[in-house]
Formats: sequence, structure tokens, C-alpha cells
Amino acid sequence: MSLSKTTCPLDCYDGCSIAYEGERLKGDKGHPVTRGSLCSKMYGFLEHKRVDSAYYKGEKISLAKALEILKEKILQYKNEENLYLSGSGNLGKMQNITKNFFSKCGYTAAKGSLCDGAGDAGIKEGRGANLLLPISQIEKSEVVIIWGRNPSVSNRHILPFLKDKKIIIIDPRKISLTQEAVMHFQLKPRSDIYLALLIARVLYMTQEEDVDFIEKMSDDFDDFVELFESIPIKELSKRCGVEIDEVYNFLDIILGKKTVFLVGIGVQKYTIGHYVLRAIDSLGAMLGLFGKEGCGVGYLSDSSYGFKNPFLPFKKSTPLPSVDFSKYSMVFIQNSNPIVSLPDTKRVLDGLKKSKFIVYFGLYENETFRIADLVLPAVTFLAKSDIKTTYGHEYVGLMPKIRDEDGISEYNLTRYLMSEILQEELESENFYIDEILHSNSIKKGEFYISKSSLDAPYKDGFITDSGKFCFLDDFEDDFEDDFLNDEGYYILSVKHKKALNSSFFEDEFLYVPKESGLKDGDRVEAVSTWGKKAQFVVKVDESLRKDCVMAYCGNRRYNYLTSSMTSFEGDCAVFQEMKVDIKRVS
Repeated sequence: MSLSKTTCPLDCYDGCSIAYEGERLKGDKGHPVTRGSLCSKMYGFLEHKRVDSAYYKGEKISLAKALEILKEKILQYKNEENLYLSGSGNLGKMQNITKNFFSKCGYTAAKGSLCDGAGDAGIKEGRGANLLLPISQIEKSEVVIIWGRNPSVSNRHILPFLKDKKIIIIDPRKISLTQEAVMHFQLKPRSDIYLALLIARVLYMTQEEDVDFIEKMSDDFDDFVELFESIPIKELSKRCGVEIDEVYNFLDIILGKKTVFLVGIGVQKYTIGHYVLRAIDSLGAMLGLFGKEGCGVGYLSDSSYGFKNPFLPFKKSTPLPSVDFSKYSMVFIQNSNPIVSLPDTKRVLDGLKKSKFIVYFGLYENETFRIADLVLPAVTFLAKSDIKTTYGHEYVGLMPKIRDEDGISEYNLTRYLMSEILQEELESENFYIDEILHSNSIKKGEFYISKSSLDAPYKDGFITDSGKFCFLDDFEDDFEDDFLNDEGYYILSVKHKKALNSSFFEDEFLYVPKESGLKDGDRVEAVSTWGKKAQFVVKVDESLRKDCVMAYCGNRRYNYLTSSMTSFEGDCAVFQEMKVDIKRVS
């Protein structure tokens, strides 16, 4: 029985190394980070039913016939406005090869993020580029501050590297790691920016900031001081729900210690998301955490930094969270389920119904599959060659083709379309993969590692024009009054350990605090700030603050409540930019 090695393609921090043997997926024990275990999603990956055929108007057809229809429709609508929307269910680099065709055909791309875009934009404003905080640096730390992130669910392979460290949790929920933490700030949702400013204010009052780092490695620190001093300290405390004495205790734990912040996407699912990460980053800079061994601020990094990108950009784009499908004749949807994953579900459905022709190219039968005019069956990561850079660690994953499957890969689809419609030929798959791999990696044992992650990030300066860190100097918050009042519940959207957004597992419950007076199985109607309504069955969750409710990402009712507005920067969805009122229904 032969054994082959590959890499998990899923949108996740871990990027697990996989051993494939006899139709089974197992963890590769030799990988320095993932060390032989997989998550439940990957252990059960081969059990999930895939799209078994091409379909046209709901009827099964051959793949050859489907490609002919696709070619015909692309030519039919070539002089009209058409849309290309690609998801991130598979993070292999070769998934992007389809851009080389649709960009040349003048399609509009749905750009932006349903995940991390606001925070990423904020980090780039301060640092110039969002470099990875390597696992090797986290391992050297003494204190780990986990801020709006739940590694036990979304990044469990990091847990061994947190052993014997002092852990501080900053989260509206009591996550599983809370019981091991020396401190937990159970702050109000959407108040992370005020907590960062409060800590900075107290740090400055105690004169414990890293003066040497600030003078040599940063710009505009005086403006940051003016900003956090412009809000009364009691007001900062009130807005985040954290007492000033707790901040002093926090600083007592971290000062003089090698400290890392591990920041999750929960803190930035708001219009002000980029300001939040800039504020947290500015606090990190005040503490002098950049460029030093065992220190840093880690977020979902730009794992492609330094690697060559052989795929074409689009000349036209529209923000993904607010895309108006009704404006486009043909909509090509790849590896995505926008009916569930995009905000404001009713708007998305209404827009798609007005499009003339919808193509779904993916693995699973989902809501988007069911309304598509043409369905193209994709193959899994086991049936195509690819490469993956991971935003959670420094190793580059190779993904060789291991087996044959029914369906078509992104590369083979693009090769067909380029040849048939544009009369152009693609380079080979291996040409693109080698070009990416060797542009910014070195061999380390049997694995490759990104050259951008060999040292403590920003050791030689920042990627800004001045080479220095740029502090936050101002911010605006249009929703502060709505979020400060005592009416309604804050709503959180979080990751489920068995699901990847709308794939693999469904959880349709709304989780409520024990103080709500509700009980498991009650049916409620939730009405959001935007006046949108949805009904849920509830479960009581004692991990929540008394003023919070929660739904897991991929909940098929949740986005009936949300708005299609986007973050101020980063074109990111703002899934938590609302409060909800809840009433029991019969």
C-alpha cells in the first residue's frame, strides 16, 4: 500500500501536512508544526458527498457538454457586464489560475473579504506589510495574549507551543483556554479599540513604554498619545467594561516578559475593524514587541508576502460584501456559497435571481449549487497539483496530484477556456508551482519554509516608506451610541470546530446567555439594528456575557439579519455591526 504526502487546502491557520494511504487521510508525524494530527474536518473530508456530475438547468449532463455550454455562454455575454466571484474554501495557489482567463475577458471581480480584510488593512497602514509571526517566535515567548481568537477551535496545532506560558484571554466569551489563563478580560463586543487605548493610557501614565523602540523605530507617537488622552480614562473603562485596576494587573504580568499577542478576526468584524488592529498594533509598538525574539503581534498574516504572483489582476472590481448580482448578466462562482456566506441573504438571493446565467464551480451541493444554471464539478485537492502558503505558520505545503477523480481542476478548466476562446496556451502546472515555490522559500529538512519568516518579523525595520512603524493618530466610530446603550444583545459570529463556514457541518442554533430566561429548544425571533428578522431555536451557553448572543459562522439564518455595508477600509464584511432584540415565539 503506497503512501503519499500532501497538505490540507482548507482556509485555516494550521495548514496540516497529510499522509494519504489506502483512501485514508492521516496526519504526517514528521511535520514540525502539525505533528501527525488532523482536525475533524479533514479526518472526515472523504466522507462528504461531492457534486457527482455536471448539471444544466437541473439535469445531469456530461462534463464535455458542460464545457461546451460554458464556452457558448461566455461568448454570448462577452459584450455585457459579467462577474467573477471566487471563495477561499481551498487556499491552494493554483485556484487563482482562473483569474488569468476571466481577467482577460473583462469580467468584474468581487474583491474584498468575508473574513480578515479590515484588520489586514489596519496592520498594513501601521507596518507596511502584514508579516507572519512565526511559530518559532511564539514558542520563545513567556506570555501569550489571545485576543478575539479561539485556538482550540481554529488553530489547535498551536496549543503545544503555548505550554508552560502565562496566558491572558481577551474575549467576550469564556473560551476553553480561559480555565488555563491567569487573566480574562471579558470585554464588551466592539470595544476592543477602547481597551487597547485604555491599556496604552495606563502604560503611558506609569512611564513603562519602550522609549528606545519608540524613538528609533516609529513615527507619530505623540499623535497616538494625544489620541488616547483625548478620551477620559473612566470613559475608556466604561466603553470596554474593564476596570482600571485590572489593567494595572495586566501590565504587571507582561512588563519585562517576552510577550506575543495572538489576535483573531472577531475583533474586526465591524466598520471600524482596521482602526481596531491599528490600535492593538500601536499598543504592541508602545511595548516594543516588534523585531525582538519571542515577541510580536500575530494576526492572519499575508502568507503570500515575498512570493511571486503569476496570476493576473482584474481591471474592474466591486466590494464582495455588497456585490449587486442583479447588475451582471453572467455570474461565475468558484469555491463559494454566497447565498449563505455573504451578508444580507435576501438581497443576495434577489440579485442572483435577476442574473441571466449563473455558473457554480465547486465541490459540494449547497444553496448556490441549487440555483445555478450550470454546475461544473470540481476535483478535490487530491486530484490536482498545487502549493499552499499558510497564514498560521512559516512552512510551505506541497500538494502533488495523488489520484484521479471525476470533475475538472481549476488549471484544466482555464487551459480549456484559454485555448477555445482566446486561442492562447497556458504554461504547465509545474511551471507555475515551481515559479511560486522557488521565488521565496528554502528547503529545511524535507519541508520548505518561507524566507520571509526566518527571523523575528520587522527585525530590520518596517515596510513603510520611512521604514518605521506608524502609530494610530485618529479614528471615527459612527455606531458608538448604539453599542453603548443597554438595549438588545450584542451578537457574535464565531467558528465551529466541525465546520468551515457553510461546509461540512450545520449548526442552526442561536446561543443565548443563561440570564436571558430562555431555555434550550425555545423558538425566538431576532430583530437586528437594521430591522431585519430571522427565527431561531436557542441553546443556552454559559460562556457568554449576559448581554451577548452567538451564532456559528455558516448558520443559514444568521445573514438574514446582517447588512451589506462594508468596513471603512479593506472591503470587509461587518457581520457583528448590529445588536438584536429577541422575543420568544410559539
